Amino acid sequence: MPFCEVEGASLYWKRDGIEDGPALVLLNSIGTDMDLWEPVLPFLRERFAVLRIDARGHGASRAAPGDLTLARLADDVLAVADAAGLARFSLAGVSLGGMIGMELALRAPQRVDRLIPICTSATMDSASWADRVAKVRGGGMAAIAQLAMGRFLSDAASPAIYQAVLRQLLSMDAEGYAACGAAIRDMDLATRIPAIAAPTLVITGIRDTSTPFEGHGEHLVARIPGAAHVSLEAAHLVPLEAPEALVGAIVSFLES
Repeated sequence: MPFCEVEGASLYWKRDGIEDGPALVLLNSIGTDMDLWEPVLPFLRERFAVLRIDARGHGASRAAPGDLTLARLADDVLAVADAAGLARFSLAGVSLGGMIGMELALRAPQRVDRLIPICTSATMDSASWADRVAKVRGGGMAAIAQLAMGRFLSDAASPAIYQAVLRQLLSMDAEGYAACGAAIRDMDLATRIPAIAAPTLVITGIRDTSTPFEGHGEHLVARIPGAAHVSLEAAHLVPLEAPEALVGAIVSFLES
């Protein structure tokens, strides 16, 4: 299995699709791993060289304990992209993945072709995330599982998908979740995103109560120069609830 060794972590990654096709990096939300992208992978790997990465403390990736920052997580993506031989790439990220993508587009604009932040934000309530981090460190993943699941999926999601996501959430490393939660708690993207140079498509979910267009997506569209916007019939985890519509939006944007 491919792992990338970086400071304080061993990062798991997979590369699929066309060997010499346009590169597309896919980043998962907090509390999920690269399996989040399974429903869209059959469509995307027909067109792109697809790189998926488990964030620190998520999935098969391992990390030392302690708070993380978006800068550290963005540097992780660059390290894995280097290991996978991708000098330049487009990036689509859900929730935390979108935040990392925006940070990366600011830190290394020469590496990012196009950016697709999905169900994400540049401004989250730091107090509520501080509380969530404390709950996870004190009581494990079960302490926030119902809160997270209530935002991850809508009633339109199948029971099988709900149970699969719940099992994954409950089994993940609590410290890994808390460490990435600290990165969300402390992020400072809001005043910086007007400097993003990559063409950007902001995707929001109509049923997303965690980062809806109102108060979240609208700020990305307004502040990232030239950003386009698409809303899909889904809650927070769009790849699971609206895979075909998501593929259509991604392919249309990247191949336009």
